[in-house]
Amino acid sequence: MSRGWRVLAGSAVALAGLLLGGWVAAWVVPLPERVAADGATLVLWEDGQVAHVLLASDGRLRVPAQLDEVDPDYVEALVAIEDHRFWWHPGVDPLALLRAIGQRLVHGEVVSGGSTLTMQVARMAEPRPRTMRSKLIEMLRAAQLEVRLDKEEILAAYLTLAPYGRNLEGIEAASLAIFGHRPDVLTDDEIAVLLAIPQDPTDRYPTPGHAPALRAARDRVVARLAAGGRLDLVGDEGRSDVDVVADLVARPVPTALAPLPRSAPHASRWLADRHPGDDRVPTTLDRGVQGAAERALARFTPEARELGIHNAVVVVVDHEDGAVRGLVGNMDFWDAEHGGQIPAFDVPRSPGSTLKPFVYGVAIDRGLELPEHLVADVPVAWGTWSPDNYDGRFSGMVRLEDALSRSLNVPFINLLDRVGVEPFLGVMRQSGVTSLAPEPGHYGLSLVAGGIELTPLELTTMYTALAEDGVPRGLRFSPDEPVHELPPTMSPGSAWLVRRALTRRDRPDFPGGQGGAEPHHIHWKTGTSYGHRDAWAVGSGERYTVAVWLGNMDNRASVRLVGAAAAGPVLFDVFDALGDRGPEQDLPTDDLEPIEVCALTGERPGPACTHTDHALALRSASPTHRCEVHATIEVDVDTGERVLPGCRAGRQTEERQAVVWAPEVRRYLDDPGQPLPRLAEACADLGRADRPRIVEPRPELVRVLVPGMAAEEQEVALEADAPPGPLDWFVDGRHLGRAAADEVVWWTPTAGKHLVVVQDRAGNTDRQWIEVRAL
Repeated sequence: MSRGWRVLAGSAVALAGLLLGGWVAAWVVPLPERVAADGATLVLWEDGQVAHVLLASDGRLRVPAQLDEVDPDYVEALVAIEDHRFWWHPGVDPLALLRAIGQRLVHGEVVSGGSTLTMQVARMAEPRPRTMRSKLIEMLRAAQLEVRLDKEEILAAYLTLAPYGRNLEGIEAASLAIFGHRPDVLTDDEIAVLLAIPQDPTDRYPTPGHAPALRAARDRVVARLAAGGRLDLVGDEGRSDVDVVADLVARPVPTALAPLPRSAPHASRWLADRHPGDDRVPTTLDRGVQGAAERALARFTPEARELGIHNAVVVVVDHEDGAVRGLVGNMDFWDAEHGGQIPAFDVPRSPGSTLKPFVYGVAIDRGLELPEHLVADVPVAWGTWSPDNYDGRFSGMVRLEDALSRSLNVPFINLLDRVGVEPFLGVMRQSGVTSLAPEPGHYGLSLVAGGIELTPLELTTMYTALAEDGVPRGLRFSPDEPVHELPPTMSPGSAWLVRRALTRRDRPDFPGGQGGAEPHHIHWKTGTSYGHRDAWAVGSGERYTVAVWLGNMDNRASVRLVGAAAAGPVLFDVFDALGDRGPEQDLPTDDLEPIEVCALTGERPGPACTHTDHALALRSASPTHRCEVHATIEVDVDTGERVLPGCRAGRQTEERQAVVWAPEVRRYLDDPGQPLPRLAEACADLGRADRPRIVEPRPELVRVLVPGMAAEEQEVALEADAPPGPLDWFVDGRHLGRAAADEVVWWTPTAGKHLVVVQDRAGNTDRQWIEVRAL
């Protein structure tokens, strides 16, 4: 091989080695950190517009750009103005460099820079003094970027890092801050402004003082784009291209920044935290619904502060698909003194009595009760706990539907006792409640009166089931999430019966007082927690389910924290603003059928019932218990005394119908009716033979409470010897429960002397004192 060929071959090998070394170095040397720096986060409304902007971790307003979300006319104009050979050069454009050097030699100053878009990305990622050494480093970095990234990624990096003055970086941030909208659609003069500022951001940043410089730069860009055919110069008929350009340059330039979108601050920050690392967070939030909820709460805020109420939540959900349309997290985001920045919709709070409708529905589904059933509302005791009603009064007997409308405590505590606490907690978890303590026995019967904590979001989820015939919709916060149809928590018929009760207007919490005339057809429930720390109002219309919570994050109480008086008006205000007044008709579901019931008690008619009516019941779970309040008695016509079959001889008797109330019920009835006639003296011995007799506990034994053992584990058995039939048990005058004559009733003891009473349905009683001692 000749010497020339050897030199040529050596040079080729050296060049190949140099290129290989450069290629390896491009992959070994890390890219500038700012090329992949985190950016600001855009929280988007459902329609894709920006609801809220959160700054990047370095305090800059910089949003990673996505080419398909930037007006293609802007991208085309950018390449035409800054680097028209961008798509084919390897990061450095030798022709542009030669032109720049020649212009400097001729004019003695820089006329055009010669930097490609790739070199500008390198300079923006690693700012350096403007020297020849810096230019060389930029060229090397540009070559590295071309090796590591494709052209679209490089262009996206430019659109992300381009400086617009102060803390503004990138096309997304600039378009939002300067023009108040995203860069997906831009006018020609907006494109020109966005191209002009990065060329000299310090002197062209929108301020009144920079307006002349920005205008001159903008006009030069317009002229260049027009000359290159990059502007839409199709004007009105009869107008020349020159006239159209003149119109563009006559438009004012921006002299200030538009306010950044900062809507729904609690929801936006909370949702952004759920999507760490995402620069765009799409949501299901509707700006109209969100605005309606915020305005309704804002109208109440001045009054709330005077009442000592400083925190609030409004949740609005489309119950057809579970999409959260409005999410107000607090009363005042800037109220640092009262925890105003806490997203209270995700904070567990006592729900007051808002869970009663679900106990009601579950009991109907299990065939335990009907809305028409009479239930006892009398003092009861579970150990040392003696719950009462909100107004401190008892009604004796009340229809279950009325008990729900009036939000009475004792009937629903008794009902939950029959349903079972753990089974009911299972229904709550099935509804989507996740914040419950997992330990069995953690919650007791008090949960139906507020002795539990739920977040407003969880309670809203439960209420979507009532509107959707017992099928809850898991909440959706992103339009990309599928609809979550959770397992049914109650049957359609049970849900309809709950809605019927919650739509009634003859209830204490109706706006404007009893029997108000508001034309709403929504179904709703209010609630107030123990100690006046939480006020709730939750309900559903034809489309939306809305929950309102009022309270204080520091648990400070206020006597004005009452669901009906405080939260209820806000709830109705939201529904008014949404225009959702509920369906005009809500017809019974197919799984309901009419059954015959006793007109007085709502139970299946017993043999002594004289008047009957009809009630709707589930086909699959209709209660079978028969009325035992009515009784047929035999009366001496002459004396009016009650007689028994064994002592009627020689008397003229007749049968009469009587209503037999238990003594503890009779005391609380507004109209207890006539008491049973006195038993004839000649029948006294026969009557005693039929009376119940307490056999357990025996009076001669003293019960001793074992230290360190829970009272619930030391229950005392109560048993009686009596003819078949129901027996009512009382301890210290409080109704403990009803059981068949051959069943054992258990009582949780407390230290002291206690009077135990048993009574049959004829009013016969036996009583016994027992003593319980604590060691």
